[in-house]
Amino acid sequence: MSRPRPPVSIYLRSALFWCVFFVNTTFFGLLIAIVGWLIPSRWSYGLARIWCFINIYTLRFVCGLRWRVEGRSNIPTSPHIFFSKHQSTWETMALVMLLAPQVHVIKRELLRIPGFGWGYSAMRPIAIDRAAGRAAVEQMVAQGRERLAAGWSVMIFPEGTRVLPGRTERYRMGGAILATETGVPVLPIAHNAGEFWPRHSFVKWPGTITVVIGESIATAGKTADAVNAEARAWLEATMERIGGAGPCAADGNPADRASARHS
Repeated sequence: MSRPRPPVSIYLRSALFWCVFFVNTTFFGLLIAIVGWLIPSRWSYGLARIWCFINIYTLRFVCGLRWRVEGRSNIPTSPHIFFSKHQSTWETMALVMLLAPQVHVIKRELLRIPGFGWGYSAMRPIAIDRAAGRAAVEQMVAQGRERLAAGWSVMIFPEGTRVLPGRTERYRMGGAILATETGVPVLPIAHNAGEFWPRHSFVKWPGTITVVIGESIATAGKTADAVNAEARAWLEATMERIGGAGPCAADGNPADRASARHS
């Protein structure tokens, strides 16, 4: 099934959002790139949260894209490893606003983007070479251990890339290894943002994104396989419950959803 064809008004609203987004990103990217190495990391993070706030609320007031949260009481105050579904760019901003200060595990290529990448570099993310295999996992665990010890949470997209609604990819082991080696709990986060802001899409559809914050998963004394399986079971069951609400839910095939449940 293909995406529905949007009316002209949605194209115009999306164009206005992109104008604000590019100006906002250029300004804050350069600002953080210039001052981010000179000020405490938490101050740089505060500037990044302002960037996120402007983008998310531009989406709300220009594109009509709102969001609701289930499980706010599960949001922790101590460092956690966040396991989030990744369908869109939306969650990379909204979850910065919603959750405790965090560093992201990202692919190293993102730091090469002019403006945005320079600012991102000053935020000191855990940037890995995904082609490095086991060495990339070891790098992520070493840097993740340092960030957790400094009081930061670590945001991980365990599928490693943006995934179409209704589909799932193999859950990679790096996040679970970091969790079991440090004993830090995992916080699973599900959402259906890709049904409103699809990957590689110019259009932003109006509607309400649902974000679900799960209960923390204890990791002490467990194997990485067990942690990964527990997080995946909760995430995929929750995605099945909240999926299908947005106009681009058809990007994922129902048959894929069924196979994901049993794989």
